[in-house]
Amino acid sequence: MVKVKGVFPYEGPHTDSFSSDELNEEEQLIANMIEQFVEEQVLPQNEALETNDYTVGRGLFQASGELGLLGAEVPEAYGGLEMGKKVSGLVAEKMGYGASFSVGFNIHTGVGTLPYVYFGTEEQKQRYLPKLSSGEWVGAYALTEPNAGSDALSARASAKKTDEGWVLNGEKQWITNAHMADVYVVFARSEEGMTCFIVERTMDGVSVGPEEDKLGIRGSSTATLILENVLVPEENILGVIGKGHHIALNILNLARLKLAFSNVGMSKQALEEAVKYGQVREQFKQPLVKFPMIQEKLVNTAIEIFAAESATYYTAGILDHLNESVEDEQDVVKSLANYQMDCAINKVYSSETLDTAVDEALQIHGGYGYMKEYDVERMYRDARINRLFEGTNEINRLTIAKSFLANYYKDNTILDVELDETADNVTRFTDLSVRLLQIAVSSLPEMDRSKMDEEQETLRLIADMLKDIYVLKASLLRPSKDETKHLFLEVLSEETYRKVEDMAISILSSIEDEGKKEAAFEELKSLSAPMYSNLIGKKREIADKLINKNGYYF
Repeated sequence: MVKVKGVFPYEGPHTDSFSSDELNEEEQLIANMIEQFVEEQVLPQNEALETNDYTVGRGLFQASGELGLLGAEVPEAYGGLEMGKKVSGLVAEKMGYGASFSVGFNIHTGVGTLPYVYFGTEEQKQRYLPKLSSGEWVGAYALTEPNAGSDALSARASAKKTDEGWVLNGEKQWITNAHMADVYVVFARSEEGMTCFIVERTMDGVSVGPEEDKLGIRGSSTATLILENVLVPEENILGVIGKGHHIALNILNLARLKLAFSNVGMSKQALEEAVKYGQVREQFKQPLVKFPMIQEKLVNTAIEIFAAESATYYTAGILDHLNESVEDEQDVVKSLANYQMDCAINKVYSSETLDTAVDEALQIHGGYGYMKEYDVERMYRDARINRLFEGTNEINRLTIAKSFLANYYKDNTILDVELDETADNVTRFTDLSVRLLQIAVSSLPEMDRSKMDEEQETLRLIADMLKDIYVLKASLLRPSKDETKHLFLEVLSEETYRKVEDMAISILSSIEDEGKKEAAFEELKSLSAPMYSNLIGKKREIADKLINKNGYYF
């Protein structure tokens, strides 16, 4: 496999053990502990959570803290376990089975805690991290406003400097954990620019609006944070005055990766529910799982999960290696921006994988899937928010494409790939996909960064090509002892190539320069692809094992 530097996953020290099916003994114990916690404590109380019983919610946070689950990414000096992105991802994945509580949990451990870890002063870390790690306090993150959704950095909440400190006014909308939180990371506009503040619930002028009546995740607290002349002391400024956007963007990148892990967990849960139901539900005198079209749904879902899981653990491995190899903490923080494309890819792919998983699971349940007595009904509603959380998937696609193009315009060799017609089909389909992307991008006129949003359709196609190739490359690197891994890769690589080819054709068709368009299509036609294989037969082979193993088995 050719290493494509700076764009796609490549083999290195960060890939030694990044897969969830290569857990060490300690990691496996953590996974088992969370599974037991969710099964015995979280799910039995979901109905109470959905009635906004905050006592139950706080109790689950405290129980999570006692198990050490809230501090996986918090340094040991402040009460955490400092176990890195892979383990924190594993925790998020397993907690993804926990219905609404998983949402509040991820917000608390992600955007509610990491700003202190990466940007807090020593005094701020000592004051807040032990309480957040133990579950004594619940954390929240306040960026979105009624008039600032996707354009979050245009927030209007104000911060004015006074002799006594800073006075904050404004409203923050759709704040997860709003009614349970003890402390909020709040962004407001000062004369110097966007600034980040630590706001405690007990400060005068802080109040919370009524719970939002939501489609799904009804057991998570979601409400408006209201700030009325809230006096915040100078020592509660997080980071640098006027540079709050650095915190917002970097923390959102990490939150997208954490959300991706949770989506992987929820996707596995949906697949398991579908297989379990399909084994006991009979039609025409045989179980549903015996029908080829049902098997195809299960296999397509499993392959998407395999790819999403491979990419999330790969990206976590990169970030863990970054933390281990860079000594200066500030250099680590500065480097996080380099991985915004990776994190956005994971967020988009995993949330859309989850949509496929819950949609097909409900379809397999038939009419019963539409009834509240079956878990898949709740899962279907809960899943929909994930394409909106942490930046809509449209915004994330723009992030993917713009991040890539910024690097490509500096060095167009980042897409160079050598095509080897003697390689196996998995490698050939993968490298041809990269070549198709190269043809498409190199044929386009260079975009003015200030005018890129005028070409959003093209940016979307570039982002989707990057996304599909990224998860395929990560899947190829994934260590796995399962003998059907190569079968998964054969299907994934061929189907990725077919999708990428379609997207390349769409991009080339939009070129106005007829000469350049004709030359690009001639180059595309000259590519020698392997003979397409019997994907139906391969998927039937995967289906047999999937059903025998009662769901996702890697």
